[in-house]
Amino acid sequence: MSTVQSMSVDSLAYQRDAFIERFLNFASGTFNLFSIYIGDRLGLYRALADAGPATSKELARRTRTQERYVREWLEQQAVVGILEIESENHTPMSRRFRLPPGHVEPLIDCSSLNYIAPMAQLLVGAVRPLPELLEAYRYGGGVPFDSYGKDLREGQAAINYSAFWYLLPEEWLPSITDLHIRLNADPPARVADIGCGYGWSSLGMAKGYSNIQVDGFDLDEPSIKHAKENAKRNKLAGRVHFQVRDAGDPLLAGQYDLVTAFECVHDMSNPVGALQTMRRLVNKDGIVLIMDERVADKFNPNESDDVEKMMYGWSILHCLPVGMTDENSAGTGTVMRADTLKKYAAEAGFSSVEILPIEHFFFRFYRLNP
Repeated sequence: MSTVQSMSVDSLAYQRDAFIERFLNFASGTFNLFSIYIGDRLGLYRALADAGPATSKELARRTRTQERYVREWLEQQAVVGILEIESENHTPMSRRFRLPPGHVEPLIDCSSLNYIAPMAQLLVGAVRPLPELLEAYRYGGGVPFDSYGKDLREGQAAINYSAFWYLLPEEWLPSITDLHIRLNADPPARVADIGCGYGWSSLGMAKGYSNIQVDGFDLDEPSIKHAKENAKRNKLAGRVHFQVRDAGDPLLAGQYDLVTAFECVHDMSNPVGALQTMRRLVNKDGIVLIMDERVADKFNPNESDDVEKMMYGWSILHCLPVGMTDENSAGTGTVMRADTLKKYAAEAGFSSVEILPIEHFFFRFYRLNP
């Protein structure tokens, strides 16, 4: 007897209706994220924050957009509780909308640790290559990182900026005592940052430690271009050098006091090979530091928290497909549990892996010992 046949009519109806309700909530939340993308990309939130409440005509004029579209967006934002309306009884053209003070920081303050608007841009990037993704699901292979485009690159850089610019040099690295001492010592320490993207992790380390030299490596040329621009803009180009280069070059072996990989090992087709490269790059007294997603130790769908649920979402849309582009891929995906990283590290020749006592909602830190 099938599960459906064994259920009573009432039980089946209850389960069905509960799922439909959840499904509709899923759909509503998805539309809300895309609406935030519109407001963020067109500067609508910033215009409301900077110049105050506005009618649709006023906001369209401020942002050089089309009034009819802006009016519909404003009403949608009020309906879902992102914006507030000053008077519901006004005519559509005379209604004035405002951005609540408590929503300013999450939506437009890019220097805040509470800035989450880039999550919407990330999602837009993640769904950009859906036809390619379906082909990968059907026939195998992966989806190249480049297929996800500008929105995913920019969203990833923006969502991590404040953590890399502030927490990394001011809290995370200083908590590792021997590393903190070495980064402040002479001769100047050399750091290799693998998978550096737009370079904020490399630049954050250089900002916090005024003597160190940092080499940022990434195989994505558009990301490195932006990283170099960020280095110049922050007057760190003299000590931070970004390269589109395979860090496995034998000429780099043993050159670094610290080798880092922030939130990228799970994306790699060959994580063991990448960790072997990191082990070769570090000198005999050096440190290898990995930051990756803070997921549960074991798969347990009945006890999964919101972070784990979100990480699976990123995995099915982006991280797993990107990691599957090469033959014989490890197929790790976003949900890389601690035991998985420890297994990769052992295969790469590390003697042990230490989970560092650094608390963060999304990230876990590992120290790999040669």
